[in-house]
Amino acid sequence: MLRVLGRDSTIGETEMTNIVRAAVLQTDWAGTKEAMTDKHEEAAREAAADGAQVVCFQELFYGPYFCQVQETKYYDYTEPIPDGPTTQRFCSLAKELGMVMVLPMYEVEQAGLYYNTAAVVDADGTYLGKFRKQHIPQVKGFWEKFYFRPGNGGYPIFETAIGKVGVYICYDRHFPEGWRALGLNGAEIVFNPSATHRGLSEYIWRVEQPAAAVANMYYVGAINRVGIEADIGDNDFYGQSYFVDPEGKFVGDVGDAYKPELIVRDLDFDKIKEVRDRWAFYRDRRPDAYDELVEA
Repeated sequence: MLRVLGRDSTIGETEMTNIVRAAVLQTDWAGTKEAMTDKHEEAAREAAADGAQVVCFQELFYGPYFCQVQETKYYDYTEPIPDGPTTQRFCSLAKELGMVMVLPMYEVEQAGLYYNTAAVVDADGTYLGKFRKQHIPQVKGFWEKFYFRPGNGGYPIFETAIGKVGVYICYDRHFPEGWRALGLNGAEIVFNPSATHRGLSEYIWRVEQPAAAVANMYYVGAINRVGIEADIGDNDFYGQSYFVDPEGKFVGDVGDAYKPELIVRDLDFDKIKEVRDRWAFYRDRRPDAYDELVEA
């Protein structure tokens, strides 16, 4: 059984007005797609038993992070979305548990055309749509252009049972433009499922996403793998998953740097309006002065 980090007790029961109980899972490679999928279903059930209303899994959740190498055999991890077996399985589970689910997967559109994608499923089991990772790295240990085409679906917001959900995937987080687009499109919480390892970006892991939450005045759920996937490479994924509020403050403890954990937190969605009324960053934007930002 996973270690579960439970709700933040600093929110008193009398103060709970618009609370969303959210969960993220950080875990290690189980050795097979089937075992990994089973592990995530078990975690979703644990989260639901703990009262969670929404859960997000890590990047490419049912597989290893194969982008450490460039080998065509890993194309076999692709599935169509939403008609593939994993989406269908978790749509049924979402309906059973009454839980919103964000499912990061490896999507096939047609042979040779693949995306790093997250499907979003509502609490009644309805498939709402998908976000395709926009920014694709191609550096040592992250040979992603070998596997993924850049996303072409923009920055959609999904109207779910818990509120307006956005998704941004791993490397995307280094690009503030997408965070802003998600906010302008109405996001109340943005999940950023990731697979990133020690020694490269760890020092900014606790900086970038809180900064994005502050700049856009919404919640962020940041998820990262743990462990070493020795059968593929020697990358050591550093975990430390967390939730951060619209003021950029961590909600409860940050996840462990080495161990699998299911992190469950109570998020006060009333704080979004409170912070936006106080800071009014969207009101004070100057899009008429930003033309040079999009010049080639």
